[in-house]
Amino acid sequence: MNNNNQDQQSKAEVQTTPLNKLPVPGEDDTEFSAEEAADAFEQNDSANEE
Repeated sequence: MNNNNQDQQSKAEVQTTPLNKLPVPGEDDTEFSAEEAADAFEQNDSANEE
């Protein structure tokens, strides 16, 4: 095999590509508290009562 192929990226280049990075724990956390849900529900409910 020829490892000097110009069409392929090196391992370092692949690992630094944003879409290939491992997720950071907690960064995209979708959990929220019951209080936050209640506040959002109340705000949405009051907006619909016009």
